Amino acid sequence: MAADLLPRLLGRGVFAGALAGLISGGFAFLVAEPVMDRAVELEGERSAAEAAAAGVHEHAEEVFTRSEQHLGLILASVGAGIAFGIIFAAVYWAVFRRTSADRPWQRSLTLAGAAFTGYWLLPFIRYPANPPGVGDEGTLQQRTLSWAAAIVLGLAAMFVAWRVHSALRARPDHVRQLATGAVPVAGLAVLFLIPANPDALPVPPELLWDFRILAAASAVILWTSLGVGFGLLGLRAAAPAEAAEPLPAPA
Repeated sequence: MAADLLPRLLGRGVFAGALAGLISGGFAFLVAEPVMDRAVELEGERSAAEAAAAGVHEHAEEVFTRSEQHLGLILASVGAGIAFGIIFAAVYWAVFRRTSADRPWQRSLTLAGAAFTGYWLLPFIRYPANPPGVGDEGTLQQRTLSWAAAIVLGLAAMFVAWRVHSALRARPDHVRQLATGAVPVAGLAVLFLIPANPDALPVPPELLWDFRILAAASAVILWTSLGVGFGLLGLRAAAPAEAAEPLPAPA
């Protein structure tokens, strides 16, 4: 039973993840890319000004045009959605394999919310997203390691919250919920022990926050779509198959 369950869940994850990636990628293409185009334009102007001030007159050709990058955004979003869907399905199987048919809708939405909070929201609060091209190349490794550490700590906080929620099953609901909710808050406090982003942000504040809000919206759309899609497929799989009944013989 459990061995047959995992492939089915992985199939659901691939389908729900691809759909979620397509939806979030479509949103990013239609709404967020104009902001991204403006950020890229400003970065190009800043680089040109710095080169001119240094007496350098070089023109770097684009490896990919913005149109090609827009198409790549959609493909990358679908690919990322599929990857997230597979991981989501594997975690769902690991946590709920003994009672997989029980409350698939609620469980899918809960897991998607936990994944969004641990993987994206907590790291984002500590290190808000910046437009492309912002940041010194010399600090790239430090920023990458800090972001990876934030993701690990965020996911660890959600795992601990799940264990606390399970351990306090016999306690009153308000005690259980308060203790569970306190864990991500404590995890966020730990995240602020990691060094802050060392780079200046040479972009207009309005553009910066437009980019961050749209990045947050894309992440919400991705994880909501994944949770909803996976949950709906779970409801469909859990629905009892209606056996075809023979028609009554004519009198």
